[in-house]
Amino acid sequence: MVKSTFFDIIDTAWPTLVIFLIVIILLRIMYLKQNKKKFVFHEELILLLFVTYILLLFELVTIRDVEFGGVNWMPFREILRYDFGTDLFYKQVIGNIILFIPFGYFATYYSKLTKIRHIFFITFITSTTIEIVQRFIGRSFDVDDIILNVVGGIIGFLLFIGLDAIRKKLPKIFQNDLFYNILAIILLILIVLYLFGTVRIG
Repeated sequence: MVKSTFFDIIDTAWPTLVIFLIVIILLRIMYLKQNKKKFVFHEELILLLFVTYILLLFELVTIRDVEFGGVNWMPFREILRYDFGTDLFYKQVIGNIILFIPFGYFATYYSKLTKIRHIFFITFITSTTIEIVQRFIGRSFDVDDIILNVVGGIIGFLLFIGLDAIRKKLPKIFQNDLFYNILAIILLILIVLYLFGTVRIG
């Protein structure tokens, strides 16, 4: 269910995504050249993934499945409404958590956050803003979505902290830009192959 939603968004948003990414790449190249900054491939790829994620998030919360809904102020009412293991449970509960895991990861990476309360605050404000905007465009406001998004943000935060701790304990050879650039190239190739259907995961 989550995977099909992802591909539905890609199908809808790819024209905007392609144009926006080309502009971002060109501006970024010119910035690095003009300011004589070092080009580090894995850092630039992370930036592009972050931009892509934000655009797809925008597409999901403002366009897809638009329906006139109500307001839910009661915590856990909607969460407990879905039977565990059903398609709706995966879409509405697990999906809302997964949706914000990248947000927590990227926010921690770029803001250098070290306190869980910081990511809680940022994710809470972002998710609340999304819910308020959705209400004004004809979709529902649901406090449970905010709770689930915050859980996802915290998981993303913990994922970054855990991976960063592991990275710092690795031998020096695995802590330089060349190693991460190679990993980034492999990741990029897998993403491209996956999106074009050459690689089937799961």
